[in-house]
Amino acid sequence: MTRIFSGVKPTGHLTLGNYLGAVRRWTEVDQHAADALFCVVDLHALTVDHDPARVRRLSRQAATLLLAAGLDPALCTVFVQSHVDEHARLSYLLECVATDGEMRRMIQYKEKSVRERARGGSVRLSLLTYPVLMAADILAYGTDDVPVGDDQTQHVELARDLAVRFNQRYGHTFVVPRAVRPQVAARVMSLQDPLAKMGKSEDVGPGIVYLLDEPDAVRKKVARAVTDSGRDVVYDREERPGVANLLEILAACTDGEPEKLAAAYESYGALKRDVAEAVVEVLRPVRERHRELCADPGYLEGVLRAGAERAREVARPRVDAAYRAIGLLPAG
Repeated sequence: MTRIFSGVKPTGHLTLGNYLGAVRRWTEVDQHAADALFCVVDLHALTVDHDPARVRRLSRQAATLLLAAGLDPALCTVFVQSHVDEHARLSYLLECVATDGEMRRMIQYKEKSVRERARGGSVRLSLLTYPVLMAADILAYGTDDVPVGDDQTQHVELARDLAVRFNQRYGHTFVVPRAVRPQVAARVMSLQDPLAKMGKSEDVGPGIVYLLDEPDAVRKKVARAVTDSGRDVVYDREERPGVANLLEILAACTDGEPEKLAAAYESYGALKRDVAEAVVEVLRPVRERHRELCADPGYLEGVLRAGAERAREVARPRVDAAYRAIGLLPAG
């Protein structure tokens, strides 16, 4: 059976973009069609200045939301990255295979390091090397497919390169993974800046719809969404990015097609009202299930404990094999 791995980083509250671009596919397709592992990648949240208590809180919230969205522990493995030592163990080995040039070419490193310096902060070494940890996340499990958005494709390519290089130098150890891109709403854009991704960590305010937003908050944010010059509703990502973003969100929520949906509207106002209600209805069951799970914290703890145990069972033999292959003495 095909094995997939994917994760969410607890650097902010999960958004509509996270749900439509990734999580919904995990729940509706991936956990049923593959041996699927889904991880809260909390180690990745440490690459920039952070509040430890907030990281713990957001890690718990992210795991709870993954379950609330429909991930079923009977069908897939849900766990927290730092609970499985093999991620960090393998990351160092892969650092010994990766090159400085590869790290510095990573687009996200370039962007995030500029932001950190602009804030007057120093750039942590982990910000440079975290793509190797991401490769370790993937390679430790013999992953075949990695569901990702366009902004993460470069990281999967690095994982592929490191797997091939390690295999060539030290003997076949790793499966070479491939990136899998969802066809609809792979990248939901900010409601206030339709040229920028709806991110959960850097952006704040009315441009982002969070999974736990109340219905009235969702309606206000969509009503204030930036549109474009002109009045006709046309799907054109290049010339009408604001309207295109709304149509893509509506299409993802209703299983429609943006081009066909555009033909049904004569005003931006009507489009926004329908988008808002579609988003409210899509998020309603997630919010309700999240409330139920929060009332039973022991359930989440049990899921994460069992998930980490299963993840270790899968990862440890391969990581141990990598240690032997690269030349390290086995532990007694």
